[in-house]
Amino acid sequence: MSFWNDPLNVTADWLMGIFTGWGMSEIVAQILIGFLGIFVLVALLMVVDIFLVWVERKVVARFQDRIGPNRLGPWGLIQPFADIIKLIIKEDTTPGGADKVVYNVAPILSMMSVLILWAVIPLAPQMIGVEDLNIGALYIIAAGAIGTLSIIMAGWSSNNKFALIGAFRQVAVMVSFEIPMLTMLLIPTIFAGSMGFNDIIQAQYPVPFVLLAPLAAIIFLIAAIAELGRAPFDMAEGESELVSGFNTEYSGMKFGMFYAGELLHAFTFGGFMGILFFGGYSLFGLERIPALAWLNSPFVHIFVLIVKAMIGYWIIMWVKYTLLRIRIDHMLAFNWKFLTPLAFVLLMVVALMNALLKGSPLWVYTAGMFLSNVVVGWVALEVARVYSRREREKVEGVATT
Repeated sequence: MSFWNDPLNVTADWLMGIFTGWGMSEIVAQILIGFLGIFVLVALLMVVDIFLVWVERKVVARFQDRIGPNRLGPWGLIQPFADIIKLIIKEDTTPGGADKVVYNVAPILSMMSVLILWAVIPLAPQMIGVEDLNIGALYIIAAGAIGTLSIIMAGWSSNNKFALIGAFRQVAVMVSFEIPMLTMLLIPTIFAGSMGFNDIIQAQYPVPFVLLAPLAAIIFLIAAIAELGRAPFDMAEGESELVSGFNTEYSGMKFGMFYAGELLHAFTFGGFMGILFFGGYSLFGLERIPALAWLNSPFVHIFVLIVKAMIGYWIIMWVKYTLLRIRIDHMLAFNWKFLTPLAFVLLMVVALMNALLKGSPLWVYTAGMFLSNVVVGWVALEVARVYSRREREKVEGVATT
């Protein structure tokens, strides 16, 4: 077994030999190795987060016909480190009357809610985060609830009415859009017959789930953007109304943790999109070709997953910097009157078609699933168009009387 084929186990065996050679018991050595593995994963994620700050600023600059960071280092690559230094040396303030314990714990929970999601993300067949849970899809919903808790904690503990309003608005959005997102998570589990992420990835050969359920991928993306609190769903940070919302009173690295958590969360959801609908670390079956067996390297799998996550992250940025913020009543009406019913209908249609087409040839199964999604989407748009026309006529009728 070589390092390039199974780096985790080779490294763990090497460290086990060193630690036991120092006189440690195997149990203590295993605990220490596990701790080191978690530490390395978190450190790498922090490095990625720093890189995402640069990417975000560069992308939004291009969207807005600007250059972006270009002074510190080549292409402005050192600018994020300057920002980190600024946040570290900035005064750390706590508002008078704030609940100090809750106020200071909230940004830590916000960052932690993102980091623990990576515990179940399979980076490669031999590298499956911290644990290969058979309920990975359910785990990410439970872990995401910590992020919701951190926002309400930050707004309530700040002793600021605007921060509290921002927290309530964002929590209302997050709780609402979690329902269609959770519903869409069930569709890949139907196809794979498992809630484990590694099983879902393996089941996407030779057809990725985005071809079986393209509408589910779109609904999941919309719900994920709302869950992230990004435009057009950024109710928590409506600067024109709330002066940044739930994190108004935070400064220095406390604010930096909220900001870094948001960026890493967006990148993580890009990874979830890649895992659930685009084959995760798989190259759509190319690695199964004997002449391309070198693609089975864990490092190639990690690179593929990162590329897919970055594409999803870029799409999320594209939406954020293109669309305007919508009113919260329109947003919640869109979720409860359109997106949630559509998600439930699509889930029932997919489950029914899966039962009817099970055992049929692959091309029949793929075509049937794809066409059922197209029909459901077309009917939903027609219903929305008729409803919108009636509402517009009602408003215009009232205006003319």
